[in-house]
Amino acid sequence: MKSIREELWFDTRNRVEFVNITGDVQRIIDESGIREGLCLVNAMHITASVFINDDEGGLHRDFKKWLEKLAPHEPVSQYAHNGFEDNADAHLKRQIMGREVVVAVTGGKLDFGPWEQIFYGEFDGRRRKRVLVKVIGE
Repeated sequence: MKSIREELWFDTRNRVEFVNITGDVQRIIDESGIREGLCLVNAMHITASVFINDDEGGLHRDFKKWLEKLAPHEPVSQYAHNGFEDNADAHLKRQIMGREVVVAVTGGKLDFGPWEQIFYGEFDGRRRKRVLVKVIGE
């Protein structure tokens, strides 16, 4: 069995942002030469997530609105975590959207259902963060 590990780095301009990373993940699979296996993609920061969904702008706006209703950023004083930081809401949003995804690799391609794409979700942005991509297989 073969494996490859690579990191993707992000510098988002907004506090909350969704970035389609499907092409980057497929590029790593292509470079690995792995034709059959599994691909793990996970956020390496506790205020960011990786998830699978549709690449549709209205849906992404709905996610942001829904997450803000569930865990509003302000007032920051509402959270016990916020002492030296103001990002408790980002930790909660990450918990909802998830840490990682695992996708089958079949014939050297991500084995998706219709409309599925991989996204990096940032909830405390404007600083450098990373995502781990690990591909294992043959």
